[in-house]
Amino acid sequence: MLPVQTPDAPQTPLVVLVRPQMGENIGAAARAMLNFGQDTMRLVAPRDGWPNPKAVAMASGASPVLDRAGVFDDLPTALRDCDYVFATTARGRGLAKPILTPEHAMAQARALIGAGKKVAVLFGPERAGLENDDVARANAIITVPVNPAFYSLNLAQCVLLMAYEFQRQTTDTPPEVMAFAGTDFANGLELEKLGDHLEERLDTAGFFFPPDKAPHMKLNLRNMLSRWRMTRADVQTLHGVLRKLVRGPGPS
Repeated sequence: MLPVQTPDAPQTPLVVLVRPQMGENIGAAARAMLNFGQDTMRLVAPRDGWPNPKAVAMASGASPVLDRAGVFDDLPTALRDCDYVFATTARGRGLAKPILTPEHAMAQARALIGAGKKVAVLFGPERAGLENDDVARANAIITVPVNPAFYSLNLAQCVLLMAYEFQRQTTDTPPEVMAFAGTDFANGLELEKLGDHLEERLDTAGFFFPPDKAPHMKLNLRNMLSRWRMTRADVQTLHGVLRKLVRGPGPS
């Protein structure tokens, strides 16, 4: 039987498979999740569509995980209600983010979930893993300390490692994240809207120049916003700053 969870407050991290390619790997990931008491999966633009009979066949007794999986067209939509996001990747990205071991990341995840926050872990497509645009929307990176000469992990293996590390944690709130309990952090949708607002104002001001560098400049801005770990009050303050800069002097 699946553990009892409410859609609004899962007691384990959300497993987000970004552009998964093979139904068999989705099914194997579902089995790995249920092995360690996790049942909340989200799929972002699965290559072969959804539902996928090959995923169901591979999942075997874990098919209920697939039955309740959420399917999304893009990553921002899949993360809009998330408070903290980890991205799993073995390669250097050139993005300034904290890089955690699975053990430390899942300790943080347990503490955040214990404080009522919704946590997601991103896993990339089998062939090349997450893209920089995906990683930029995460708050931190998880890297497994594997053999540097052969670092590629199967999708289901990576899901299993994270699920195992989460389950085996024995302490609820490690000291380095205790302060999170009383903080109302901005969620994915709020950060996405702030990023849109910031891009709009900067574009109007001609900041994104020359045009060929604009995509990389926007990527860096999104990465910066997610790295700051802003509260809802921070986000509202910055929206107000941007509006005031446009209106100029005088009463708001």
